[in-house]
Amino acid sequence: MQSLQDKASEWSGVKREDAFAIDEVNLFQKLGLQTFVTLSTKFYNRVYDEEEEWFRSIFGNSKKEDAIQNQYEFFVQRMGGPPLYSQRKGHPALIGRHRPFPVTHRAAERWLHHMQLALDETPDIDADSKVRMINFFRHTAFFLVAGDEMKNQNLQTQCKHGIQQSAAP
Repeated sequence: MQSLQDKASEWSGVKREDAFAIDEVNLFQKLGLQTFVTLSTKFYNRVYDEEEEWFRSIFGNSKKEDAIQNQYEFFVQRMGGPPLYSQRKGHPALIGRHRPFPVTHRAAERWLHHMQLALDETPDIDADSKVRMINFFRHTAFFLVAGDEMKNQNLQTQCKHGIQQSAAP
């Protein structure tokens, strides 16, 4: 069975080592907190102004300010800064936190479209950091797609009595 990381690499077109090149440089030290706040603000301004209702509706139950804070705190933590996200919300557990949302190939591509534009609009991010970040984002987006597909598969599950039964369609 193919791992979620392998599926993410296959579907994203980003090799694992390229996705995790963000770990070779402390991007938080290099870019600073305000750059991550700016990036997340630009991203969510685009998302909440999205013309495609199907995509915008994915974020409909979240306040924009909360979404911005969650994202920049996660980015800061993941890219070498203090554990702001975990201190406030606990372990990131990306697949679990995204479980309520339809994380499809189409949604991942739309998310990445907005993130690429937000990166391009954030002048404090140098070209090398942008490449590292978009590779990480692309791989992670498709890691979440793989996790979403896994949860939706019609897998064999055990009921509380230990008897095998098919999952409900």
